[in-house]
Amino acid sequence: MIRKTIIFIGLILLLTACSEKPKPETTFERYMKAWEQQDFKKMYSLLTDESQKNITEADFVERYTKIYEDIKAENLKVTYKLPEEEQDYEEEDTPQFDFNVKMNTIAGLLEINHKTTLAFEKEEDNDHWGIKWDTSMIYPGMKEEDKLSLEIQKPVRGEIYDTNGEGLAINGIVQEVGLVPGWMKEDRVEVKKRLSELLEMPVEEINAKLEQSWVKEDSFVPLKKIPNDDRAKIDAIRPLNGTKFVEKEGRVYPYKGAAAHLTGYIGKVTAADLEKKQNEGYTANDWIGRRGLEQVLEKELRGEVGAEIFIVDQENVRQDLLAKKEPVDGKDFTLTIDVSVQSVLFHQMNKDAGTASAINPTTGEVLALVSTPAFDPNDFVNGISTEKYSKLEKNPLKPLTNRFTKTYAPGSAFKPVTAAIGLKTGAIDPAEEKAIPANNQWKKDSWGNYYVTRVDSPDTAVNLQDALVRSDNIYFAMSVLDIGEEAFLQETKNFGFDEKIPFPYPIPASQIANEDGIKNEIQLVDSSYGQGQVEMSALHLGLSYTPIVTKGSLLKPSLFKETEKQTWKENVISEETANRITNDLIQVIESPNGTAPEAKINGLRLAGKTGTAELKASKEEKGKENGWFVAWNTENPSLLVSMMIEDVKDRRGSHYVTPKVKEVFQSLYPNQ
Repeated sequence: MIRKTIIFIGLILLLTACSEKPKPETTFERYMKAWEQQDFKKMYSLLTDESQKNITEADFVERYTKIYEDIKAENLKVTYKLPEEEQDYEEEDTPQFDFNVKMNTIAGLLEINHKTTLAFEKEEDNDHWGIKWDTSMIYPGMKEEDKLSLEIQKPVRGEIYDTNGEGLAINGIVQEVGLVPGWMKEDRVEVKKRLSELLEMPVEEINAKLEQSWVKEDSFVPLKKIPNDDRAKIDAIRPLNGTKFVEKEGRVYPYKGAAAHLTGYIGKVTAADLEKKQNEGYTANDWIGRRGLEQVLEKELRGEVGAEIFIVDQENVRQDLLAKKEPVDGKDFTLTIDVSVQSVLFHQMNKDAGTASAINPTTGEVLALVSTPAFDPNDFVNGISTEKYSKLEKNPLKPLTNRFTKTYAPGSAFKPVTAAIGLKTGAIDPAEEKAIPANNQWKKDSWGNYYVTRVDSPDTAVNLQDALVRSDNIYFAMSVLDIGEEAFLQETKNFGFDEKIPFPYPIPASQIANEDGIKNEIQLVDSSYGQGQVEMSALHLGLSYTPIVTKGSLLKPSLFKETEKQTWKENVISEETANRITNDLIQVIESPNGTAPEAKINGLRLAGKTGTAELKASKEEKGKENGWFVAWNTENPSLLVSMMIEDVKDRRGSHYVTPKVKEVFQSLYPNQ
C-alpha cells in the first residue's frame, strides 16, 4: 500500500512538472547572466530562431568579442528589474523587460539602458521563450549597417629637464630624409651609395624601400630620420639628386651620449609589450620607454590615453557619441641633475670604461650619473642600423652597459668608512701608532700563506692620518680586527649597506659580504680596505662620505628638483670624527706623501681618497685593477665626485683617475 502511494505521488509531480509553462523571465535572466559573463555563445543560444537566421553564431560571437576587446571592456555589470507580480503570458505575447549594462572602457564608463523583447517558440519537446535580437541590443539606436568605432587620442609625452631647465629628453623636430624616384637622375647609383654611407644603411635596404609596391614616380619614400641639429649630415645630403626632407615630430636627446644611460630612450611597442601591457591602452603604433628614466618613469611620462567610442553608419559617417575620455598629457620632470656637471664628467671619461656620480654633499641632490663609454640614444629612436648596433655590442668597452647601476669593489676609497667605525667604537685611537713591518707585509700565523701588503713605505710607525694619507692596508687590517666582525657589520649598516638605496632610479644595494657572510679573519681584513666581497655603486660610495661632510648624517639621495633635503641615517658619526677624517683626507691631496697630490688645485681646497681595487682570485694571479677617486670641495661644499675607471693596472692605478677628477673641479670652478 505504501509503495503504491509513493508511485502515485511521483506520477503527479512528474505530470505537474511537464505541464509547467516556460517563463520569459527565465530566458531573460539567463541571457543577462551570460552577458555579464561575456559568454557570447550562451547568449546566442537563447535567441529566437528568427534572430538566429539573421546572424550566424560565429558572426555573433566575433562581433561582440571584437567590440569588447577593442574598447577594452572591463567590470561589465548587468542589472534589471522584473515585474513584482507574476505574469501569466500567452504564447502570442511579446513581453519586454528593461535592463541596464555598465562597463569600464578605454573611453571611460559606457552605459546601456534598453529593453529586450521575447517571443514564444513552439518546437517538438522544446517549447521556449527566445530573445528577439537585433543590432540595437549592442547599443540602442544602432541600425543593421551601423558599426561601433573607436578613436584613440594620444597624450603628449612628458619631457625631462635638468635642474636649470635644459632639455635631456624632449619632444622636438627631426628631419626625415627620403627619395622621390622621379627626381633621381643618371647618378642614382652614386647617390644611393653616398646615402648608404651617410645614413649607415646598406644600399640593398635603400633599393628594397624604393621597390615597394606602393611607390610611384612622385612618391616620397622615407629612408631614415636625422636629428635636426645634425647640420653636417643634413648639408651633405641636401645636394644629392632625388633627396627630400620632411619635418617630423620626434623624441630628441640633445646631450646624446653624455646622458644616454641616464635618460635611456623610447622604442616602438613590440608584440611582447602588447601582451604584457594588454590592459594599458598600448597599440602597435605606440612608443614605450626602453632604458633609463624613459623606462623607469614610463607610466608618468606617457600620460593617459584618451578615447571616443561612437557609432558610424554605412557611409562611415559619425553618429552618436557613446563614451569619451580626454587624454591626459604626460608629466614633465625636472631633475637635480646639472647637465654641465654631467657633460664635464662624461667628456673626462668618454674614452674609458667607467662610471661616476656627483652629488651635493650637503643636500643629497644628485648632480650627475655617468656611465662610459655610451651611445647616442637618438640613433635608437630614429632607427639604428644593424651594422652600428653590432659595433656597439662587440665593442670590448661595452658601451651598452650602464655601469652606474652596477656595484664594484671600492678598494681603498672605502677606508674612511672603516676609519669612522673605528673612531666611533673606540677601536682606533687616532694618535696611536701601529707598528708596521718594514717589509710592508703582515699576517697572523693562523692565516697560512696569506698576508696583507701595503704600498712600499719607509714608515714603520703609523697613526690614523698616516694610514689615510698613505693608504696603508696593514693599518686598517689591524684596526678591523680590533673593531671585531660583529661591530664592523653592524656599523656598516649605518652607512646604508645591505639595504635598498632610497632612490627612484633602481640601483642595487651595496654589500660587505655575500649571503653567507664573512667567513674568516682574512675576509674581514680584506673588507676593511674595500676588497673581499665588498661592493658598492659609484652613487653609494659618494653618499657614504656625506656623514663626514654633514658632521654626522648619511643623506638620502634626491633626483627630482625641489625635493626637500632628507636624511637616510642619522648620527652615523660624531662631529669630532667628521672633522678629523676631513682634515686627514685634505692631507691625502695636500701632503707630498699623499696618494693624490696631482689633484691639488691652488685656491680650491679638496679632500679626497684614492682607491685601487684588485680583481683577482689570489695574490699570485695577475688580475686587473679598477681605479677610484672620491673628492669634494671643503669650503662651502657643493660638489662631491666619485669616479671609477676600469682596467688601470698598467696606467698607474688610481693615479690615472685623480687628474680627471681634478679637471672636473677646475672646469666647474674656473675662478677659484
